[in-house]
Amino acid sequence: MTISSWIAGADGSGFGLENLPLGIFATDDAPRSGVAIGPSVVDLSMLIRERLIDDETLLDARSLNAFLAHGPGAWRSLRATLQRLFGETATGDERDAVMRALVPRDAVTMHMPIDVQDYVDFFSGIEHAINLGKILRPGSEPLQPNYKYLPVGYHGRASSIVVSDTPIRRPHGQRKAPDAPAPTLGPSQMLDIELEMAFVTGPGNKMGESIAADNVRDHVYGYVLLNDWSARDIQAWEYVPLGPFLAKSFATSISPWLVSLDALEPYRVANRVLDPEPLPHLRVRENYAYDISLEILLQTQNMREQDIAPAVISTTNFREMYWNVAQQFAHMTSNGSRVRAGDLFGTGTISGHEPGTYGSLIELSWRGANPIPLPSGETRTFLENGDTIALHGWAGTGPTRIDFGEVRGTIIA
Repeated sequence: MTISSWIAGADGSGFGLENLPLGIFATDDAPRSGVAIGPSVVDLSMLIRERLIDDETLLDARSLNAFLAHGPGAWRSLRATLQRLFGETATGDERDAVMRALVPRDAVTMHMPIDVQDYVDFFSGIEHAINLGKILRPGSEPLQPNYKYLPVGYHGRASSIVVSDTPIRRPHGQRKAPDAPAPTLGPSQMLDIELEMAFVTGPGNKMGESIAADNVRDHVYGYVLLNDWSARDIQAWEYVPLGPFLAKSFATSISPWLVSLDALEPYRVANRVLDPEPLPHLRVRENYAYDISLEILLQTQNMREQDIAPAVISTTNFREMYWNVAQQFAHMTSNGSRVRAGDLFGTGTISGHEPGTYGSLIELSWRGANPIPLPSGETRTFLENGDTIALHGWAGTGPTRIDFGEVRGTIIA
């Protein structure tokens, strides 16, 4: 059911009353908490000072961590309050107060929505895993024996998480050509992206305690978009025997607006059927997959100079994932590992079944064998300096669409 807002431009914008994503923004002053509604941001600190919101953790907050730590009761209370204040039943005084707190979204600078405490990136897109296996180990079984028994993941660097629009400096590292006698140190020549989602946690656990899969909504607030920038030539040389290291620790970008699981509830869909059946701690009673449409856009520096719009080079859907959020979260804590408010968990690259639905350039170009054509007449296999990548995500269509906005980054030398 569509619910209407009195705020101009909210209904049908993807940032309507059904969504209400939270973030940290600034104008010319200090960063603070806000909520997106239509083309605007509402300053939550101003609403707290007007006594329209009673959650002091959001007052002049430079991250959402303290609010996230309060858990589902606080999350749903704020959501209900905002839907009432921005909805048709708001009083005249309430509308006046909200109007004073409104800032145009195109006039703000977005900051990191959370102070990332810890970062884990999973490898739960099975189509991506199969494609990489075929590319990197031709003639061998593309999946490792453990893939269908546990959500594979690695720990990344929380200090390297950046918000959308942060420039991405091309990383240096060791690279070794197959026929070279020794590696060399230099800038990556195979700089790639990975289209992912990421979930953000609230209340965690004590060290030594596990969290059951079907309790995930007590601990996970919602999702952002994530781009796991990847230096494939550095990765190929370093990843045996312990996995990703410098090839992925130089930068990971996230979108600035945190979309709640409550907003995504209408878009929950059936879990993927797993074969073999998971072990007991990975079995779920409910559905935890989400129907979220995703796309990758690429614009070269030459395209910008010629005023050529970014080209969509891939479209896919989040529902394709093999392991879902509940299984990822349960496995992460199955050994008693501690989770804290503001932890970030990447889902792994989201790829579909066909060319044009893959979530990385190494797949889309099949490691350079099939260059990606662009409207400017250029082609790409991997990223060149000046290239801009944007990832978009949304759930649903029409007036109840839920928009994630975008995560964007430009490669600099």
